[in-house]
Amino acid sequence: MLNNEYKYGGVMMTKPYYNKDQTILVHADTFDFLSKMKPESMDMIFADPPYFLSNNGFSNSGGQVVSVNKGEWDKIDGLEEKHRFNRRWIRLAKEILKPNGTIWISGSLHNIYSVGMALEQEGFKILNNITWQKTNPAPNLSCRYFTHSTETILWARKADKNTKHCYNYKLMKELNGGKQMKDVWTGSLTSKSEKWAGKHPTQKPEYLLERIILASTKEGDYVLDPFVGSGTTGVVAKRLGRKFIGIDAEKDYLQIAKNRLEKIK
Repeated sequence: MLNNEYKYGGVMMTKPYYNKDQTILVHADTFDFLSKMKPESMDMIFADPPYFLSNNGFSNSGGQVVSVNKGEWDKIDGLEEKHRFNRRWIRLAKEILKPNGTIWISGSLHNIYSVGMALEQEGFKILNNITWQKTNPAPNLSCRYFTHSTETILWARKADKNTKHCYNYKLMKELNGGKQMKDVWTGSLTSKSEKWAGKHPTQKPEYLLERIILASTKEGDYVLDPFVGSGTTGVVAKRLGRKFIGIDAEKDYLQIAKNRLEKIK
């Protein structure tokens, strides 16, 4: 039982940061909050966990040289600690995912291999390895290796369950001009028109989350984002008629997410 708790879709929680139209934002430690959620209560989870790139290096943003440091939440000491982090939150996510639910996890080469191994170690079966090909990636400043232009999104379900996971095959085929949709998705980085509410270093474009949510949920389903950031998952989930819970420990990011959600009619 939690202090000042109330019930939302069978999930007990503290007073949220934002609560409107079955869309909730929670200011909390992700590990602590996940451990208190009702088991097998979520239909889909999308996670964009920290990439742990904050190593005092430099990158390119809008033609300008910028620091890669994003904050204390993006720092970690070594490979073993990174993998322990991934195994821990994925283990908790598995507990709250319904038997026929699925999880999507986005990452770059800096984190996605640990995520993939952690999924298998924690009893998931990987369904797809989606490659998101960016049409306008940032240039490579060092000119010593190929320009990074892709990210990976892993889609998985519980390996120990015989129930069928949700995949809206016909809709995906329809959206792809009558052909089976492939696992390479091409599109631009997040447009400026989606960044009006504030700055977040890894904000995902809405079209990406729209495809993910349409592919693996139906109206009224529960969607969870344990690292909600600027709130793209919640924005799209709300627009598509899904119920949503987003968690983040950074109030500045939750405010960006709240501002975006309040603009949705």
